[in-house]
Amino acid sequence: MKDINIQSKVASVQMTGGVNLQANLDQAKSFIKIAAKKGVKLLVLPENFAYFGQREIKNIAIKEESAGPARKFLSEQASENKIWIVGGTIPVINSQVSNRQNPSSSCFVVDDSGFEVACYKKIHLFDATVDDCVGSYRESSDYSSGEQPIIIDTPIGRLGLAVCYDLRFPELFRYLFDHGAEIVAVPAAFTSQTGKSHWAPLLRARAIENLMYVIGSNMGDRYHKNRPTWGGSAIIDPWGNIMNELEDGPGIITANIDLGYLKSLRSKIPVHNHRRFSILKP
Repeated sequence: MKDINIQSKVASVQMTGGVNLQANLDQAKSFIKIAAKKGVKLLVLPENFAYFGQREIKNIAIKEESAGPARKFLSEQASENKIWIVGGTIPVINSQVSNRQNPSSSCFVVDDSGFEVACYKKIHLFDATVDDCVGSYRESSDYSSGEQPIIIDTPIGRLGLAVCYDLRFPELFRYLFDHGAEIVAVPAAFTSQTGKSHWAPLLRARAIENLMYVIGSNMGDRYHKNRPTWGGSAIIDPWGNIMNELEDGPGIITANIDLGYLKSLRSKIPVHNHRRFSILKP
């Protein structure tokens, strides 16, 4: 790992996905190139950036298990543009388990040489009833839950990973904080109905609770006839300030990560030293 930069530019990409894989990849590619020209060191793509609305999840996952088109795309784009990419999510079959096992919703982190340095498998699956055109979401019908939080060292700082519904579980973010995370990337496809009320407050809460940067990258198509998503992609600083954000539709935002500022806040408000779990008894 190279020396960590105290200040680095990051980007969050917002997309409007569809069932056409190549169209999705072309959309992502255009934003990656823009980010590279802006000097971005790390970019986050949304959940399901390549396969949005696809129904043959297992067939896709089998293809992606050994460097399928979406994984190859991430590697090529990271290498060509010399940029780290948090690759949203891709369904991937684990060949070491039974064929009856559902795939994982897998978030790959690819370094600027195109090497896959980490894979986070989404832990919390969205099984919920929402007052929208879909109504009932049952992610567990298509996916298996991950079990391991992931934190890695990058040139911009220590990075934790979470995906969409994970945002509602503060204990995951506290685990990432406890293991040194300074930044957390949150690829998502938050529903329009829930996102309107909860997306931004949850991003800010996770940042404030843990004095960390949070990069939320959402799908953004609020009036999609089959699967409306909220958008509102945002980069939040450790004080909970929204440094940059999008509303609806595709686009890209950037902001500067300042680890000196983060360390200063953590020294002034050392929440890690003040927790008193010993008084909390069942």
